[in-house]
Amino acid sequence: MAVLIAIEIFINITSYLRENVIHIKVVLATAFMAVARKVIVLDYKVVSAEYVFATAALVLALAVAYWLAVVKNTSIESHGEL
Repeated sequence: MAVLIAIEIFINITSYLRENVIHIKVVLATAFMAVARKVIVLDYKVVSAEYVFATAALVLALAVAYWLAVVKNTSIESHGEL
């Protein structure tokens, strides 16, 4: 999983250097992968409930950001409102 995150970061850097624009979809996907890796290796017997709830809130915030940036943006572009 760490290799996939490194590849995504490399893609972020190369796309920025080529186009001088940060692609939010790739950045959010990289963040999702990093948080997913953290959730997979999380030891629920050791961490507190607050930490688990904070991680859940982070996943929810990333999901909403992805929906706004990718899904909602494509629907706006298809209707010509942008």
